[in-house]
Amino acid sequence: MKVFLIGANGQVGKHIVKLLQTSDEHTLRAMVRSEEQAEALKQSGVEAVTANLEGSVDDLAAAMEGCEAVIFSAGSGGKTGLDKTLLVDLDGAVKSMEAAEKAGAMRYVIVSAIQAHNRESWKDSPIKPYMAAKHYADRMLISSPLNYTIVRPGGLLNEPGTGKVMAAENVQRSSIPREDVAKTVVAALTEENTFRRSFDLISGDTPIEEALKSI
Repeated sequence: MKVFLIGANGQVGKHIVKLLQTSDEHTLRAMVRSEEQAEALKQSGVEAVTANLEGSVDDLAAAMEGCEAVIFSAGSGGKTGLDKTLLVDLDGAVKSMEAAEKAGAMRYVIVSAIQAHNRESWKDSPIKPYMAAKHYADRMLISSPLNYTIVRPGGLLNEPGTGKVMAAENVQRSSIPREDVAKTVVAALTEENTFRRSFDLISGDTPIEEALKSI
């Protein structure tokens, strides 16, 4: 499957790049914001394109042309203002959904946030605007014709992955290595049990492939 990765230069995205680059099942086209980032990826043998989530749907669709699936792992980051949260995490995500439909890339996997579907869980959160952006982006995806999977990871860690997770509609807040989030996202691409499904994801005791089959 030809996969278009949005957010290839992010911390989870970099793990996804490595996994797809060495995959026997998928090929990768990575989207980044700058020519410098694209050139670095090309030097490592990755097909890369530059595009901007604040640009047009048509531009995004053109960048996706020929791809069968989209992974959205982009984010405005903690150092930007609420304007970027709105423009990237919400509107940028929705634009990418519209672009995917236009380009015929009907398989779509998004990295969201734990309990983003449950407003009550983040009504007093210091990152409430971010959670709201994720909530409504996910709702737009659910209402789209795309064959989606929404992965809602807990607190993200930079420690090595274990390859074992807990995946369910609702789990208690906890954390998970970014590497394991990336492995789950890639595994979900072809796992039919995740099609048109959403789930929380934290570290656990179940191998990733097995966890996805038993959501």
